[in-house]
Amino acid sequence: MVSFKRFSGYNLRYLQKDLIAGLVVGIVAIPLAMAFAIASGVRPEYGLYTSAIAGIIVSLFGGSKFQIAGPTGAFVPVLLGAVIQFGYEKLLIAGFLAGILILLMGVFKLGRYIKFIPRPVVIGFTAGIAVIIFSGQIANFLGLENLKKEEAFHLKMKEILINLNTINIYSILTASICLAIVILAPKYLPKIPGALLGLMVSTVVAALFFPNQVATIGSTYGAIPNELPKFGFPELTINVVIELLPAAFVIAMLGGIESLLSALVADNISGSKHDSNKELIGQGLANIVTPLFGGIPATGAIARTATNIKNGAFSPLSGVIHGVVVVLVLVLLAPYASSIPLASMAPILMYVAWNMSERKEFAHILQSKTMDSLVLVSTFLLTVFIDLTTGVGAGLLLALLVFVIRISSTLKVSKVLPDPNDKMVKPEMVKQGSNCPQIHIYTLEGPLFFGTIEQFEEEMEEILHLKPRVLLLRMSKVSIVDSSGEALFMNLVKKFKDNNQQVIFSGIQPQLEDFFKKTGFYQLAGEENFFAHTGNAINYALSKLDVNRCKGCKHFSFTECSTLSKEKANPKAKSKTKRELGLT
Repeated sequence: MVSFKRFSGYNLRYLQKDLIAGLVVGIVAIPLAMAFAIASGVRPEYGLYTSAIAGIIVSLFGGSKFQIAGPTGAFVPVLLGAVIQFGYEKLLIAGFLAGILILLMGVFKLGRYIKFIPRPVVIGFTAGIAVIIFSGQIANFLGLENLKKEEAFHLKMKEILINLNTINIYSILTASICLAIVILAPKYLPKIPGALLGLMVSTVVAALFFPNQVATIGSTYGAIPNELPKFGFPELTINVVIELLPAAFVIAMLGGIESLLSALVADNISGSKHDSNKELIGQGLANIVTPLFGGIPATGAIARTATNIKNGAFSPLSGVIHGVVVVLVLVLLAPYASSIPLASMAPILMYVAWNMSERKEFAHILQSKTMDSLVLVSTFLLTVFIDLTTGVGAGLLLALLVFVIRISSTLKVSKVLPDPNDKMVKPEMVKQGSNCPQIHIYTLEGPLFFGTIEQFEEEMEEILHLKPRVLLLRMSKVSIVDSSGEALFMNLVKKFKDNNQQVIFSGIQPQLEDFFKKTGFYQLAGEENFFAHTGNAINYALSKLDVNRCKGCKHFSFTECSTLSKEKANPKAKSKTKRELGLT
């Protein structure tokens, strides 16, 4: 549902702000929408349809006040690959299915989890996408002809090299004029969108000074119709859904990530706070509806969202106005857009790719020379040379492996004994040669899960070999135990029981106690073997001593040991000690 809280206190002054912001963003969106559509392998008007429809729906139903949705550079390699593999009609179905998946993510409140993707993976695939977009426009910049459509990066580069002899000097001149304006406009004409100005000036120059010498939208794709998109529901079958589900999943994941990143940027600039799950619902609805009118998948556009905020937007109405502006331009000015040279579109996309490349962040992580650098480079190279799915998937797996390696060193297993001077257990007492052969006490600190149990396993193997009567595990500083850790405890308790030995625990946190009760470990270990405090656990362990083994022992690990060690020489002390310790 549309949230009217965002319009609380709305007045004519705020409407004026939204009108100005919406108009500016709408003008900025037009060349980008056409450029991203062309780069994705579809007709330019489909990009305009997407900007208008998705922009309005996300503004009304999304979770960010200032989000502007539409075609983005992040989608270019994915959509181009889908078009080459399946064709435009099936791309619409993949987008429709992706919309359903994104909607379900929002409904099941998965928004917060999508944001947990590691930074090196995000930077890696973003930089990879930037390289793909930039390289994909080299041919249009140079005006090359007779290129085969290839999906793989190295094959695209090969095609460019093979056809370098077809360079069109007029295309290079047109593209250079547009690029210069795009770069210089923000500095000298900050109130005029550089992309729009560059597109208009370079188009006029090409039309006046060297007409019919460069490829245009019209000569390549035909005239852009100045009419509203028509509704059409896709023909869905089980086989088609199964065929397109992998592509839909990639589009959904990428769309969700990009949208939430854009919403976070909006929060940082505006000081507002978005609802990530609601944002996914809005994005899902937009991607369900947009394909029904011929539009391609859409997501939150970071640059357009930032432009919206910086031009004074107050509410989501600016996003709606942006969509209306795109529709009006489509209806009124579409025939003129057919004269735009492809060489004028190329530098706009190249400039977008340069800005989205995260080059400073990339260099910063690379210079750290840590495992994060490996994750970054792997994600980047796989994204460029194979595909985005492989890049992100491998990056996440590698990041998880790095995390496990790092966290594996955080578990500390220390053998401890009481210090008679201050009644605290300390590792130093063991190092000083005091080491009770019957009672072993260990302090565990940190998470105990599949990535950290190796050290604990090795220590326990040694303990089993030494055969103590009682093993006390102090666990007040263990916050996490997973099923691997629980299985290790289970195995340890069983082995101790088989050898008439005992494992007891102290200081277990309530959430771990609940976990152990659910798994059945609490019952297996025995409720009587769990103690709130180490002191009580030690007293219990002392009651389980084999007094005969204490005779003549020189370790004196506990205050009672001096008496127990002399029992052979003083039989009367034996019964007294037993009564004191409760051993009789």
